[in-house]
Amino acid sequence: MTPNLPFAGLRVLELAAVLAGPQVGQFFAELGADVLKIEPPTGDVTRTWRTPGDAPDSSVSAYFAASNWGKASLVLDLTEPEAQAALHRLATEADVLLLSYKPGDAEKLGVGYAALSAANPRLIYAHLTGYGPASPRVGYDAVLQAETGFMHLNAASPADPPQKMPVALIDLLAAHQLKEGILTALYQREKTGRGALLSVSLLDSALASLANQGATWLVTGHDPRPLGSGHPGIVPYGTVYRTADGQRLVLAIGTDAQFRQLCLVLMRPRWADEPRFATNPARVRHRAALEELLLVRIAELNGATLLHELARLGVPAGAVRTVGEALSQEAAQAMLLPPQSPAFPFAGLRTVAFRSSVWPVVGQLAPPPGLAPDYQPTTG
Repeated sequence: MTPNLPFAGLRVLELAAVLAGPQVGQFFAELGADVLKIEPPTGDVTRTWRTPGDAPDSSVSAYFAASNWGKASLVLDLTEPEAQAALHRLATEADVLLLSYKPGDAEKLGVGYAALSAANPRLIYAHLTGYGPASPRVGYDAVLQAETGFMHLNAASPADPPQKMPVALIDLLAAHQLKEGILTALYQREKTGRGALLSVSLLDSALASLANQGATWLVTGHDPRPLGSGHPGIVPYGTVYRTADGQRLVLAIGTDAQFRQLCLVLMRPRWADEPRFATNPARVRHRAALEELLLVRIAELNGATLLHELARLGVPAGAVRTVGEALSQEAAQAMLLPPQSPAFPFAGLRTVAFRSSVWPVVGQLAPPPGLAPDYQPTTG
């Protein structure tokens, strides 16, 4: 722990599993908090979510490693009175408790808000659920993506099947909501001296993130239709093109001036003067015709040369990279956590993407813990 990090001295107990809650735990760990992950005897289920490349005998899978750097781990079987007593002792000294139980399960295990806050009024009790505190449904990211419109919108076209995002998007959105709630409660506690009960659901987090797509339906009454990676109100924006040498790229043309510069780079300046394409509303109306022209013209050009010229003239564009290519580029290195242990000799990915002039970027963080590290809770 680095003493001058913003959350140095903050004590976080994590009774959350999978992705959303653990992402919040790692966020606080990266910023200096003491984070203790409480796991059942079987461990966080993501320890067993192994890809073919994972070591079959390791309790730290790649998925588990995505959200558990910088933590200690303690196995407690909360169905046992002794374990509940140990958790209560830890909670009396904690600042934040993260949990992701179904509504009612925390009370059954003796770790409900009423019991813990009575012993520690400063405790910030952050409860993540699938569908809110009144629903017994368990939240699964893929199901939430389906139920809240994301899979529908992610299809290549209205005729194509809905597609799930390749990351647990709703979990990550809920993690941000949970962090915001905790930070708000910490700020309020500075003024009142009292903690709070926070409730964040995957459902609410997903609906809040529909943003412009949700507003389209609310304001116009028109249900947004799938456009693949295209944008409903900007053209060209998001479509994938392929150059003569096989380079895949996207454009993000937000203004008419940018479109004019694009046409110059493509050596087709007359396109910018055509009534069909001169303004963004016109380009949206004539999306299919413009996209066909762009697909054909870009397929005639060299990818590296085209991207260089677009960048030189300030036209928003980028190469389509694989995950490995994205994390290998020089600009990504500051987002990687360096390996710290022979037991887990791999880099990690930071959850904290902001920087400040008043605290350092943590250079070293303990690797994701094994299932039963040598940690003993305080007694007495």
